[in-house]
Amino acid sequence: MSNNLPPSPHPPLSPSSLPLVGKTILVTRSVGQSSQFSDRLTEVGATVIEMPTLEIVSPSSWSGLDNAIAHLSDFHWLILTSTNAIDYFFERLNTQNIDNRALANIKIAVVGEKTAQSLKQRSLQPDFIPPNFIADSLIANFPEELTGKKILFPRVESGGREVLVKEFTAKGAEVTEVAAYQSCCPNSIPPAAELALQNKSVDIITFASSKTVQCFNKLTTKLFSVNSLANSLEGICIASIGPQTSKDCRSLLGRVDVEAEEHTLEGLTQALIKWAVSS
Repeated sequence: MSNNLPPSPHPPLSPSSLPLVGKTILVTRSVGQSSQFSDRLTEVGATVIEMPTLEIVSPSSWSGLDNAIAHLSDFHWLILTSTNAIDYFFERLNTQNIDNRALANIKIAVVGEKTAQSLKQRSLQPDFIPPNFIADSLIANFPEELTGKKILFPRVESGGREVLVKEFTAKGAEVTEVAAYQSCCPNSIPPAAELALQNKSVDIITFASSKTVQCFNKLTTKLFSVNSLANSLEGICIASIGPQTSKDCRSLLGRVDVEAEEHTLEGLTQALIKWAVSS
């Protein structure tokens, strides 16, 4: 019996033709969140070393979120700007034996396709996703008049940007901010990452949030001292997921070499491929 299958429209590339072959990339995403991005970079030829610069943990107190959950029916909108916010918000709902039906009369806005997918995995559809995957776009393109609207905003406990709350409030909304999780800097650098940085065997460092830049700076300043950090990163491509992250790269690391056009991890991957092909 013949088994002549049609050729694949996308035959696998040979290892030598992968766009990031020969590049060693330091990935600074949080503990437990870097593997999918690392796998994608490996698929296109990169050697990946993970250096988690964030640890995502429960907030110091659940009281604010618990109180908001107890009054869910008071809110018109729920704003979720990250998968962390979704994970911890719904985990807290489950802890209190509250299911998704409690959100039936609340509209949900999310920032970013990955955040939207995380919501959909919980059998919920977002009512609004801004066209650009950054928080500022949420404000600029919000689909309805905000005057008098009550908004629930579960967010990182500290260190997040204040622009959303300020802008929503300026447009007449009543925003309730509650801590859903907190992000902390780890106490140390993994040995493989430390060795690669000291040996200058890293070609690219990726940053997917401002906080990863801040914690990387804190950890590596301890390693190299503030005066030699810039020299230690000389010749290494600094790659950012978006404008706010790039701002922190310039402020703390002195420069940014690559910024994703689409502010997602896939967008960052494509930006690195474009950089590698043209460099």
